[in-house]
Amino acid sequence: MSETLAVGDKAPDFSLPDHTGHTITLGSFAGRSLVIYFYPKDDTSGCTKEAVDFNAHAADFAAAGAAVLGVSPDSPASHAKFKAKHDLALPLASDEGKTMLAAYGVWAEKSMYGRKYMGVERTTFLVRPDGVIAAIWRKVKVPGHAEAVLATLKAV
Repeated sequence: MSETLAVGDKAPDFSLPDHTGHTITLGSFAGRSLVIYFYPKDDTSGCTKEAVDFNAHAADFAAAGAAVLGVSPDSPASHAKFKAKHDLALPLASDEGKTMLAAYGVWAEKSMYGRKYMGVERTTFLVRPDGVIAAIWRKVKVPGHAEAVLATLKAV
């Protein structure tokens, strides 16, 4: 895990394949704010709810000058199936090597039923058009999260 990022830090650059295998970088979103939400796994209940919620507000995020990007360690093929199954329009990036997850400090030790393991800590970053982090939500609870991010985006 990397040093913890904070509001005001420069967002780490990344280069990852999306659900189609095309490369997405931080520069792909130049000139717009970017909401990056990190989630543990495609097609699980909480991750599906989060993706559907962000997707439902895609037009509102776009109207506020922001793109939304979901990132998990799942493969591009898994992302493609997930997007098709839930009719998601938002891009999903695949970080199978966990380089971006580590750079953003979201690949962390977790615990379930007393068992410790490494996994994605559900986290969202709001990055301004200049590449500086404007807001961070850690250990996200899904209900109402997309709406809270949208409200913050409109306020910054």
